[in-house]
Amino acid sequence: MRSTAVQTHQPALLTEGPIFKRLFLFSIPILLGNVLQSLNGSINSIFIGKLLGERALAATSNGFIIMFFLISAIFGMAMALVILIGQHLGAQRIEHAKKVVGTSVTFFFILSLVTALLGIFFTPFILDWMGTPPDVVAMANTYMRIIFAGVPFVFGFSLVMAILRGSGDSKTPVYYLLVSVVLDIILNPLLINGMGPFPQMGIAGSATATFLAQMIGFTLLLFHLYAKKYFLRITKNDLHLLRIDGSIIRFATLKGFPMGLNMVVVSGSNVLLIKLVNTFGYEAVAAFAAANQISNYVQLPAVAVGGAVTSMAAQSIGARMWGRVSHIAWAGVIFNIVMTGLLVLLLYGFNREALALFLPLDGKAMELGMQINAITLWSFMIYGVFSVIAGVVRSAGATMAPMIISFITMILIRIPLAAYLGENYGFDSIWLCFPIGFAAASVFILGYYWRGNWRKSHMRMTDAA
Repeated sequence: MRSTAVQTHQPALLTEGPIFKRLFLFSIPILLGNVLQSLNGSINSIFIGKLLGERALAATSNGFIIMFFLISAIFGMAMALVILIGQHLGAQRIEHAKKVVGTSVTFFFILSLVTALLGIFFTPFILDWMGTPPDVVAMANTYMRIIFAGVPFVFGFSLVMAILRGSGDSKTPVYYLLVSVVLDIILNPLLINGMGPFPQMGIAGSATATFLAQMIGFTLLLFHLYAKKYFLRITKNDLHLLRIDGSIIRFATLKGFPMGLNMVVVSGSNVLLIKLVNTFGYEAVAAFAAANQISNYVQLPAVAVGGAVTSMAAQSIGARMWGRVSHIAWAGVIFNIVMTGLLVLLLYGFNREALALFLPLDGKAMELGMQINAITLWSFMIYGVFSVIAGVVRSAGATMAPMIISFITMILIRIPLAAYLGENYGFDSIWLCFPIGFAAASVFILGYYWRGNWRKSHMRMTDAA
């Protein structure tokens, strides 16, 4: 009988086995990881708001915005590495995949240190540029400097998670993400208020809790991979791979930038939408904020399935199994519609109760929020079609087209449409921009899937490593 250590030298091939079963087993851990990260942010905000007040919560919002842009920047590169590693492993080029890992480790290590040091040093200038209110600058400065110090662990975890997903393992990162989230939640009140042996640190305590949780979670994940002799780990015999290969970095940058920019487009669309909602008064803003919290969770299945099909399709493309790629695409669409649809039905049944987590039961905002949800929630099933098909075409290295489609539909179609509907037909009609915008995105991406030349992109990927 072979030992576990030997078995870990083999990648988890996503080119084999029933597609629906593979997709389910691979996407569920991604979904759980996304839920954990969302819950962690929400719970931390609750602790800060309840224990330290509105000024402290306002101070942390600056940190959240900065971290979102940093994560957006590395998200694209990490996804590009998922694709590159997946295609190499699908083609049974394990040494090439390991070369990608070596370059990525060195590059991300340098990038994370530079980002952390620049962030710590320039935090006051960043806060001034963002127009941070004077009465929260001191707290924001303290919070952000500690958060920047933890950037190497954030970047490191993102890199390792990308490597694991590219090799067919979506479960292992979730275990250590869960450890990190639980530690963060436990340490937040202990370090904010100072309980038992823990010092009272105020807002610095919340940032320190996040720093420690990220550090411990990342360290334990590395220990696990080396203890299990993970086949893509860098050993003393592989130290020569810890050098920056220009072709790999160029690929990760050129292919990853559009994916990172896509997150910025989505965020920018929401900012523009908020500006429009602001004209209808504070109750409308509160209603949108609450509905947005709920929709953040509703779209998680689409994001998870989109990430899963990217990894699965990348390995199949590397193995030149184009028929399987097509089956993965349509299985992903069906799986997303089922998962998102069940969640939407549940929320429609408990619409008021879900909004009551954020809004008073008897206010005007509650009624507005229910109207927003009634019009928008079901449309995330349509969004899932775009997310899944975009994930498939990205798996071949065609990352620019999905980003362009997002920009056209989220910025050039959705926002002007929302403004027109709101001005001419009232607040309720604004939200029709969601199903219309998502439908347009799905039609465009399906047209590109059927008629575009995205399948040829994979041939250029062999130049990277």
